[in-house]
Amino acid sequence: MLLVGSLGAGAFVQAHDLITAEAAERYIAQAQRNVATIRSRDETATRRAEAHLALARMQDEIRDLLNRDLAMHGRVQGLPSNLVLERLKAAGAPLPWSERLGRFAAPVEHYGAAYELDPQGAGANAALYGVVYGRFYDSFRDDPLVSLDPEPASSHALIEAGERLVNAYPRDANVEEVRFIVAVAWVRAARSGSDARHSAARARDLLERFRKDYPDSLRSAAVPVMLEALPAR
Repeated sequence: MLLVGSLGAGAFVQAHDLITAEAAERYIAQAQRNVATIRSRDETATRRAEAHLALARMQDEIRDLLNRDLAMHGRVQGLPSNLVLERLKAAGAPLPWSERLGRFAAPVEHYGAAYELDPQGAGANAALYGVVYGRFYDSFRDDPLVSLDPEPASSHALIEAGERLVNAYPRDANVEEVRFIVAVAWVRAARSGSDARHSAARARDLLERFRKDYPDSLRSAAVPVMLEALPAR
């Protein structure tokens, strides 16, 4: 039975529901198609990478909506939204959940798989960005310099992925944000006490370059704060 039909063509959807019955049906169908492609032994690595990337993007879209629900109401609102969660899990594409943050997490696993399967593909830069973005924004609560993940390993992993994107795709639309994230990761590494002198020097260099290259960026306003957070020379 179609989801729209099972919900009476949307009759039970309330005005505050962020996912409609029609959208829920579309999400579930997309998830089923992409999971089938990912699991197929007959598909090429490129096609499976595309499916991982499409699934990750869809999950990001859904989690953004549901996290807004959680922020506003403290729970997921509406029958379509809850059915999406159940059906995604049944399809083999459950929405990741972060217990420590109390919200849905980024689908880093699918972004990472997309990149690993086709690192030279058309979607490789988007996949790498998904990894960097998801790892970073799910790694802290309020202060981006205070990582919830084990250090310095988590910062080094973030640095490796971020620098790979910046070096391979210097014209990517997300380069400014990724360069800033990499600088933050170096600050974290310096503060963790692991090879602090080298990490601090690298952080200072990247922060000064960032401020020079993006003088009008709002992120540049945070550079002095991050420089002050570094260990003394």
